[in-house]
Amino acid sequence: MTLAAALTQLAALTVPGINHNLAIDAVPEQIARTSLPILLVLPDGLPQGKPSAPGEGFTAVAFSQGARTVSLSVTHLLLTAPVPSGRGAASHLPDLIDWIDAYLSALAADVTLGDSLLEPAHVRVQPGRFDYGGVTYHGCAFQHEWRIEV
Repeated sequence: MTLAAALTQLAALTVPGINHNLAIDAVPEQIARTSLPILLVLPDGLPQGKPSAPGEGFTAVAFSQGARTVSLSVTHLLLTAPVPSGRGAASHLPDLIDWIDAYLSALAADVTLGDSLLEPAHVRVQPGRFDYGGVTYHGCAFQHEWRIEV
């Protein structure tokens, strides 16, 4: 069980209706409109300096006689459509809700990402607008909290 294995499994998560799910080594600087909707694996949090909640990141938890584990936060960012000037999210909301449901169903089928996690992923769902590559998108950040053995 390694961080690399867990990240690879997350990028391999098949979500109906999502065109692409990119691993960390394939995340582009900018998103082509034809690639939307897209999922990006971002182990360093949200793009463009969006603040992380206090305490997020890597935390080592050591037990003298037990397993050595690491807790960490990973963002799986869903981008669905650019935000047009002066328009709200209302026209994209029904599709976004469907993609969130599809994502959660796909994750529910493999909550330990192919046994790469010690316990089921804890996921916080944060719909909203996200800046990526100089463009603001409608989307959702799936904030994963993982525990892996080292």
